[in-house]
Amino acid sequence: MGSTRIRLAGDGAGKGLAGWSLRDIESTELDGLPTTSSDRQLPGEPSAHPNGITTLDHVVAITPELDRTVAALQNAGLDLRRIREEPTPAGAPRQAFFRLGEVILEVVQEPEEAIERGGGTDRPAFFWGLAFVAPDLDATAAGLGERVSEIRDAVQPDRRIATLRRSAGLAVPIALITPPLSGDGGSRRPGR
Repeated sequence: MGSTRIRLAGDGAGKGLAGWSLRDIESTELDGLPTTSSDRQLPGEPSAHPNGITTLDHVVAITPELDRTVAALQNAGLDLRRIREEPTPAGAPRQAFFRLGEVILEVVQEPEEAIERGGGTDRPAFFWGLAFVAPDLDATAAGLGERVSEIRDAVQPDRRIATLRRSAGLAVPIALITPPLSGDGGSRRPGR
């Protein structure tokens, strides 16, 4: 997917996102996010999937303690772009955004009730889901039929988003999002 390799590990690997590897990081200690360092070459010229998806837009991680996770990510050399200090539609109070080359890491702070249910803030961060770019989101959603939600406005201005439903049978929450407008201010620098 663009400059990102995605490896499906199979049934024996467990559920969800098992880990990732990043280039040019100073540490693999990312507050519990299973991380290895990569020196592999970037993939060749990408092509669109038959479903219309072209690239990975962002990886979502969740943490009970946003400031701790942000500090660990910054200590590893990741590029913090901003912290959003307003609730998400799902009730998360804050989010942090890191630019990792072509992809964004979105770190979401758990809502207070989820922190209490989980036993407090001592737990590590964990991977939650992925968002893929679908330039013709209407066509991609039509092809997926009932397995995808209705398309709605995304939090990001001038973008639209849809999510795959549990009936799609995936072990990872997946969103489909339109590309950012050119000139959105986000660099797409390679290297991560």
